[in-house]
Amino acid sequence: MSANTRRAALLFAFAFAVMADPVSSVAYAIEAALRALDGNLAMLLPTMALVVAIVAVLVVNYHQIVGRYPQGGGAAAAAADAFGEASAFIPVGALIVDFVLTIAISCAAAASAVIAFFPNLADLRPLIALLLVTGVAAVTWFGHRGRVVFAVMTVVFVALTVVVLICGLFVTPLPGPPVNAAPGHGPPLAVALAFPVAMALATGIEAPSSAIAQLGQLDDPGRRRFGRITLWLTLIIVGTLTLALTAELVHLRIGVPPADSTQIAELARIATAPPVFAAFQLATALLLLSAASSSFQAGPGLLKALARRRDPDGTRAGILPAWLGRTNSGYTPYWGVVVFMLAAGAVTLAARGRDQELVLFYAAAVFVAFHAGLVSMCRFSWQQRRFGSLAINLTGTAAVSFTLVINVTRGEPIVSIASAVLIAAGLYVLWIRAGRPRGIGHSESAPIPKATATR
Repeated sequence: MSANTRRAALLFAFAFAVMADPVSSVAYAIEAALRALDGNLAMLLPTMALVVAIVAVLVVNYHQIVGRYPQGGGAAAAAADAFGEASAFIPVGALIVDFVLTIAISCAAAASAVIAFFPNLADLRPLIALLLVTGVAAVTWFGHRGRVVFAVMTVVFVALTVVVLICGLFVTPLPGPPVNAAPGHGPPLAVALAFPVAMALATGIEAPSSAIAQLGQLDDPGRRRFGRITLWLTLIIVGTLTLALTAELVHLRIGVPPADSTQIAELARIATAPPVFAAFQLATALLLLSAASSSFQAGPGLLKALARRRDPDGTRAGILPAWLGRTNSGYTPYWGVVVFMLAAGAVTLAARGRDQELVLFYAAAVFVAFHAGLVSMCRFSWQQRRFGSLAINLTGTAAVSFTLVINVTRGEPIVSIASAVLIAAGLYVLWIRAGRPRGIGHSESAPIPKATATR
């Protein structure tokens, strides 16, 4: 195999594995927006168009962050460099909450995909979702060798979604009221209140900026190129699938689904033959579990990087208990997996295994991380007098700020944001007690360097 072929295979495995989270979010994000619109299909396409537009703004900004930090680090690294080490705890705390919620909502949505095909299992929804959380944790225990599998799952889901979309073009719309019925609120207000629940599509935008640190076989330009290609591929694929699915759902008048199904499952059921419908539901469930698995890798890895340890030169580093850094023969920080399994399991049971209840709390904490990263980039652009970049950063910051404000006014997301703040505060206290070790900003991607007190 030539070097170019190996590089292309690595890019495929990396890009499509990393984008599993935002691609899988299509399975529940569109339905979540429709429910927030009280089932009004008239406003669904404008709402999802706004969501995709904000994702595009984030991608443009993270294109810059990847360029600045080709060795990984993302928003945490940017915040630490812009405002000091302590600022990194804000995005770190937000990402910990996001990892827990990603596991919970992905497993709950996978349970929904299974129940849509086997509706007789609806009464077992909480148990199925909890078993999926436990099962993914068990698989993660054996190491980080699933990148190619995750990539294949993403491609299979995309391919089957295209099949469903093509078949749907030949289906007669369902009978019912016209889709342009007057919404409960004026159109701008209806869209503004509904779009934040569908911002789950944005939750994976941070991932390439941190995951590139895993590409040790590449130099900085190579990692920068892989990260940026992944960002833009994610935007193209997620944006196209989202808008195409939304347009077809509106055209066919497929509204809020029954309690034992999902909106895109109803589209696949109506548009395709039973074997294709079965394959689509299976691919949906497996992709969602792949997204959960990626968070089961990233979350414990972050705790491991923050765990106390002794460096080869004898100095102590880290701020969390040392047992969180222990790994097995598969290099998996197993106690970290247990911590995330218990946290995600508790959240899943609290939501009774229903992804549409969890989505109300989702995609809020990660916007705290986005905000920290983009405000940091604003400062860098201002200091360097790069006013074109500053305009891009300010636009991104405004979009993220607007999303956060709307989330806070909705009520439920306050729980996620408050949890992220409390975790950040707790980590800050531990950092102070540990002597303020440097390197917190790069804890997403690499172990913290030896402890050196800041001045």
